[in-house]
Amino acid sequence: MQDIFYIESVDQANTALKPMRIEILRRLDEPRTCPELAEALGETPQKIYYHVKQLQKAGMVEKVEERRVRGVVEGYYQAVARAYWLAPDLVSEIGGTALTQDQVSLRYLLSLAQELHNDVAQLGQRSESGQETPSLALSAHIQLPDGTRRAAFMRDVQRTFQDLARQYGLPDGKELAEEDSFRLMLACYPHAEEPE
Repeated sequence: MQDIFYIESVDQANTALKPMRIEILRRLDEPRTCPELAEALGETPQKIYYHVKQLQKAGMVEKVEERRVRGVVEGYYQAVARAYWLAPDLVSEIGGTALTQDQVSLRYLLSLAQELHNDVAQLGQRSESGQETPSLALSAHIQLPDGTRRAAFMRDVQRTFQDLARQYGLPDGKELAEEDSFRLMLACYPHAEEPE
């Protein structure tokens, strides 16, 4: 079972984003038959079978085993991933994809967040559950109460970021294998209050 199944097409999204199918995916964390699912969900096996087949056709569920029970062959189905993520492109900006490269704009932050989401989803699709992927994530809350302190912080961060890029970047014209290449992103934004 892979960590992440990345839903990149509208057809896949239409298949997955139905309440019954979401619940079926949740319950297929381990192999189950359609009659087992039907009993757990209070539905008919025929209705569950239809939904499972649609999920299987979209690549989100697979038949992992067949057993003969009282002369009937029962299929055991399981979800192919532990998590299902929607590609941000499915619900992206209205009006095109042209984004400003202004490093202090919210649009640029959203663009970086989308790239991070895509990259993590691709890594999750390539790795099996439990497999280590060399990565690092850091998070901190800082206080920047005035413009002077914010400007000093931005200068320090930009200098440190550029120093890291110079120290660990490759000289022009040199290339590494894809698995030896890493992406470094940095984002700083006002902490949003949780809605009540």
